[in-house]
Parts: sequence; C-alpha cells; structure tokens
Amino acid sequence: MDRLRDLAATSAVLERAKGALMALTGSSPDAAHEELVARAETGHRTLIEECWLTLGALMPPLEPTAGGGDFADAAAEAASGRPAATAPQDAGASRATGVAPWDATATGTHADADVLARLGKDLVRVGSPRELADCLLTHIGPEVGADAVMFYERRPDGGLELVGHSGIDETLAAQWRQVPPLSGVTPLEVLEAQEPRWLEDFTADRRSHLLIGNPPERWRSRAWLPVPTGDRSTLACGVLRPCEGRFTPRERILLRAAARLCAGRLRAFDAVPDVTAGALPTAVQAVFDALPGATVLLTPLRGASGEVEDYRIDAATPEAVDVLGRSGRELVGLRILECYPSVAGEPLWQGYLDALIGSEPYEGEPFAYQEDVDGVPRTATFSVRAARMGEGLLVTWIRHDPSDRQEQRLADVQRLGNLGWANWNLVTDEVTWSSQAYALLDRDPARGPVRLEQLPDLALPGDAPALSRAIAELVSEGRPFDVPFRTASGPGVRHLRAVAEAVADADGTPVEVHGFVQDLTAQRSAELALVESERAILLQRGVLEAERAMATRLQHALLPLPSKPIRLAGLRVEVAYLPAQSGIHVGGDWFSAIELPDESALFVVGDVAGHGIDAVATMAQLRFTAKGMVSTGSSLTGALARLNSLLLHSRDSNTTATLVLARYDPRAHRLEWAQAGHPAPLLLRRGEVRYLDRPDGILLGATASPVFESAECVLEPGDRLLLYTDGLVERPGEGLDGGLARLAQAAVDHDADGPGSLEALLAAMLEGERRDDVCVVDIRMPEAAE
Repeated sequence: MDRLRDLAATSAVLERAKGALMALTGSSPDAAHEELVARAETGHRTLIEECWLTLGALMPPLEPTAGGGDFADAAAEAASGRPAATAPQDAGASRATGVAPWDATATGTHADADVLARLGKDLVRVGSPRELADCLLTHIGPEVGADAVMFYERRPDGGLELVGHSGIDETLAAQWRQVPPLSGVTPLEVLEAQEPRWLEDFTADRRSHLLIGNPPERWRSRAWLPVPTGDRSTLACGVLRPCEGRFTPRERILLRAAARLCAGRLRAFDAVPDVTAGALPTAVQAVFDALPGATVLLTPLRGASGEVEDYRIDAATPEAVDVLGRSGRELVGLRILECYPSVAGEPLWQGYLDALIGSEPYEGEPFAYQEDVDGVPRTATFSVRAARMGEGLLVTWIRHDPSDRQEQRLADVQRLGNLGWANWNLVTDEVTWSSQAYALLDRDPARGPVRLEQLPDLALPGDAPALSRAIAELVSEGRPFDVPFRTASGPGVRHLRAVAEAVADADGTPVEVHGFVQDLTAQRSAELALVESERAILLQRGVLEAERAMATRLQHALLPLPSKPIRLAGLRVEVAYLPAQSGIHVGGDWFSAIELPDESALFVVGDVAGHGIDAVATMAQLRFTAKGMVSTGSSLTGALARLNSLLLHSRDSNTTATLVLARYDPRAHRLEWAQAGHPAPLLLRRGEVRYLDRPDGILLGATASPVFESAECVLEPGDRLLLYTDGLVERPGEGLDGGLARLAQAAVDHDADGPGSLEALLAAMLEGERRDDVCVVDIRMPEAAE
C-alpha cells in the first residue's frame, strides 16, 4: 500500500510537471515526458526531483528585498517551514535549469502548483489568444477573484491592439480594440517598464490612469503583467477584479506564474510549421475561426505520377460544412473526397486543377442548394471560387442572397405598399429616411431629411396642428400615433398617413423614434368616388321609390282586388294578384272578371311586358278596351285583332303583351276562349288535370297581320279552371314545361274547395323571391247538388 501511495504521488507530480512543460514549450505530452527524463539524466537527478524543479520554475524566486515587498511577504507567510525532501536545494540543479528551485509550500500550498499544472495542460489545447483568455480566466479567475481577462499586443506604431479577451462583452471589446499611444494607459506602461502594475486604489487610479470599462467602476482593482514572449515583451495581460483592495503576495506570485505559462503557449502560436507533417501554424486556423462565410485552405495530395489525387483540408472557417454535418475545425486534416464525394469528376474538380496550375482564380457558375435553418428547409444560391495560395488552394463558397436580397425585398415592400420608413435619434439628432420616404414627402434627397418637430411643416396648414400635437405627445409621453395628413405634391394634393412609436431608455425617456409614412392618395380617391356613387344611388333609389308608390296607387285604383270569392254566371270565381319582390314591384299583369249584359261572364288575364308606370298605363288601356269591345258584342278574336292594332299605334310601338279571353255561357255551360301568346288554361276534372288545346294566336304588338282563332270547352259540375300569367310557372334555371308540370301537380294536391284554397296552391308554386308579377283567376263549376 505504501508503494502504491508513493507511485500515485509520483504520478501526480509527473503529470503536473508535464503539463507545465507543455505549456512553456508547446510540445506534445510524449515530448514533454522525454524532455523531463533527459533533464534528469543530464543533472544526475531523479525524475521526481526534476519534476519539482520544473514546477518551481513557474514561480519567481523568493528573494527578500530591502523594502520587503511581495516576495518578502510571501516568505514571511511561510514561517511554518517545509519538509527538507520536498525541494532539494541543489546549486547544480539551479544552474542546469536556469531557474531557482521552488517549493510549493513556501508560497502557499500545493494547490497553487495544481492550479498551474491544470492550466498548463489546458493551454496546450487552445488555438487562439481568445481561447487563451478563456482558459486563463477559468483557472486563475476563481483564485484571485477576477471576472475578466484581456491581452493587448503592441503595434509597430506604438499603440495597442486587443488580441484576446474573456469576461467582457463584444461592445466594450470593440470600443477598446485599438488604443493609441497615450499617457496613462496601463498596458503601455507595463510594456515600457517590463514590470507589472497593480492598480488597487480605484479612486486614486482613475485620476492617474485611463481605466478600461463602461463604466470603469465595474472593476475596482486590476493587475497588468508583461507576458515574457522574448527578449522584450510585446504582450500585456490584464486581470480585472470587481472588488477593491490589494492583491495578496500569493495572488501576485500566482499571476506572474500564469503569465509565464501563457508566454509559452503564445510562442507556440508563432512556431514554424512542420512542413513534412503537413501542419500549419495554429494562428492560421485562428484567423480562419474569425472569418465569415464558408472557406477552406487545401493542400493538393499527389500520387506517384504527380497528378492530384485529392486535397487535404488544412484550415476551415466555422461556416464550412461537409455532407456529414462536420464544420470548422472538425474538417481540418480530412480529405476533400471524404467530405464532398460528389466533387469528383465534376467541373468543380477541374476548376480546382485549373486554379492550382494557372495564375487566374476559378469562379464556378451559381447553383442552388437547399439548407436547413432551424429545421426549416430553405433554398439559397451559391457559387464557388478557388484561388491559388502558395502551393495550396483557398476555396470559398460565396452566398449571393443574404443581405442584398433582404434589402431588395425591403425596397420592394416599401414601393409596393407605398410607404417609406424614417428614424429620428432624439439624443444625437441623427435623422435617417429611406429613399421611398423622400419620394412620398416630395422632398429632394440632396436637402436631407427634416427633424421630427419640423415634419408638420411639410403638411398643409389645415393638417399641421394635429400632426404637431401627436409629435409632442410622442416625445413627452412616449405615446405612439397614427395621423393622416395632406401635402402639396405637384399639381395636386397627396394624402399621407404617418405612424410612429418611441424607444425609451431605462428611465422611460424617449430616445429614438421609429416610424413610416404611407401614401393613401389612391385609397382616398376611391373613397371619394364611392361616396359620390352612393349619393347617385340614393338619388336614383328615391326616384324609383316615388315611381313605385305612384304606380302602386295607380294600379290599385285601376285594378281593385275583391276581398273574397265572387259569383258570376253560376260560377265561383277567386282572384289573386302578387307583385314582384324586386325592382319597383309594379308590373303589367292584370285580370278582368265581369258579367256581360247577356248574363254570360267574361274572364280576361293579361301580361304587359315591363314594369313601372308605363306598364301600368298600357295594362289599363288594354283592360278597359277589351272589356268594352266584348261588352258591345265583338267576338273574342276580333277583340284581339283590335287590341293588337292599338298596341302597334300606341306611343311606344315596341310594347308587347300576352292575353287570354274567355266567355262563359251559363245556359249551355260552354266556355269559348282565345289567346294571344299566353299559356293555356288548366282544367281539373274529377282528380285529373290537362291543359286546354291552344288555338292559334301570337302575342299582341308583334305583327301587323296576326291570326287569332278561338276554341270551346264545356264545363261540367265540379270542374276547376285556372287562368294565370307566366310569373306563376317560371323559375330561374327551369324550362317552361317543368313549370307547367309543377302547376298541374299542385292543382291535384291542393284541390280542396272553400275559402283560401287558392292560397295553398300559390304557396306550393312560389318559392323564394318573386322576380315577376303573378296573376291567377280560379274558376270553379259548382257540384250538381248545389
């Protein structure tokens, strides 16, 4: 067990020493182990002794000075003594390594050595100053109470450049990336004196130094140390703490040791590449890590014949992705045909060869590529460019559609939507307008935009006050607005709409205004035209309503409807008239049912084409004329011929009408009838229906030489005869035969005699809105018993 414990302790010390040596020299783990063994053999020491000497080289020697200082304090703190076997005081060993021996217990605890050993191991894996700062903050930050690390490099012009940082945001890093050679800049003082600076009194330090930070109070104490990368350090390391107070002697020693470890890693960044192994400087990949877009650096791999068989990826940007999803550093060392097998035999492969052999770069044709963005497939357009770089190739995938297409889409949206955006910065008074905003406000771009409070000056005097009030409320209270206003534009007036909202600071004070203006001229013109159209419609509607009222009163005066069935020549007669439900509702349908001087009965149903007062007037003329002629002894056909002549010589010679005339002789029970283009009457007898055979007859007003014939029908007790106009049987989308069939079926279904029997038939026939007038004369022959 003792041997196992000794072996474990020896292994731990060995691993810590290897990590420190790897960080200092940039060597691999195996090379670090071989170096420790070689040093031990040369110095005639054991391996464990050489490991302690290597770890001791991390710390400055504990040499008390006349004024005490850090190292004297550290020595005083180690008054408890140390084991003699821990770190042998061997003058020869000191000369062999070039550093003074160091015992971890003299500076604090073995924990410090462990911290530095872990830091040394992790530093081997970093590839850039940025990663170096992250690693240093991770290991040293908790030990000294720091939350930020910065690395500055001195430029040839004497200024400083921030090459790595951790714990600070990118905005602050951008502000302090370039520092001119000014007095009071602590990193410059450190590099001039090649000695650390400990800023531990914030109130005094801010008067004599230019302190980094926004605000600088974020870090109350700071340490700046030179990083010994050569004869004279050109790099300064800053460790920033939020707490105020002195750095303890242990913390100062630990920071000096960490700076020395960082120096070894920084020297490895600039080491000469091993060309035989195909390796590139780590700094090259660090540059690629910071590049945008998809770019790879290729080295051709030639076969025995000298032809290029493949390419090795020596560096890659983070956005370079292969078919398996590997990206950035994961591609380094892989082959092109392994990452992009489809390239073989394609024009792109020949383009690589042409660029490698010739002096001109190769630029491929644009191609479409589908990529996944947050799980959503999206097609983008790319092209490939390959340029020779030394003995290798620099290949870049150029994307053609990110910002330029977005800007074009934004411009198209503004143009198609007749709107333009504007931005007012209330703190810096900076004003920015889009090109469309200048066009809408009819302002020359050479004159520049106007301030927010000057915007009402562009409006017509009548609209300026409302816009001024809205702007004042926005600036004072942060209240957004949406205000219409008009501007003078060329020969006319342009109707615009202004919409804006404020962006406030932490106190709620508006500091910036975002908004847009929109052209509503076309919309306003359409609204005005609609208003005029509505006015015209209302006027026309009033005229039609007046005409309808007049026609209705005239029709009621000329065509009174009986309130109940009447008796004529022994027949029971019921009449119904229903006006159309569209238009002015008054048409030319009419009827007559009168008893003649010879005790016979005359039945007339007619339909004048058209609606309105003219149709009512023609209907009255035909109704009274037909009654008069038949009453004075004229035959039915003769009456039709004279009515036809009357229409042809009327004021409107284009008026037409249909008509059916029927005269009933009660002594012989004979019905004589004639028609002029009118549907035949429907006879219902003992449950069976049929339409009477129509004699010849054309509609009135169609020709000057018509032919009219008459027909007879003997009515029997219980017969029912229906005279009607076409509005009863016509329905949109249905032929006349279908309407006549429906009427026949309805007559059979609703043949009950008695008051209201006609209403049931009309309800069955008429569905929905009536587009034409309906007139029905229902004639019934009483049963023999009556």
